[in-house]
Amino acid sequence: MIHVLAFITAHPGKRTQLLELFQAVVPTVREEHGCIEYGVVVDVPGADPAFGPDTYVVVEKWENLEALKAHSVAPHMKSFGAAAGALIAKRAVHVLQPA
Repeated sequence: MIHVLAFITAHPGKRTQLLELFQAVVPTVREEHGCIEYGVVVDVPGADPAFGPDTYVVVEKWENLEALKAHSVAPHMKSFGAAAGALIAKRAVHVLQPA
């Protein structure tokens, strides 16, 4: 199983708009072959440490690396990238496996 944690930081004040685009593609991604889990999390208000108001984390699980690679080039992900690109200030994607 492959785990992915993607830390996405929007330009200031753009997280809500970016999350709307993201949420629109989630149902399609969950139907992809090999997708086990795909969702988004944000800070719990008042919790410490906090990522901040412009960041969210995508939590993914895939059956294998091939499924993840297919996901990254899927037409709906390319469309999402084109629509979301200008809203993203930075991103860090970590592809992991169980120890």
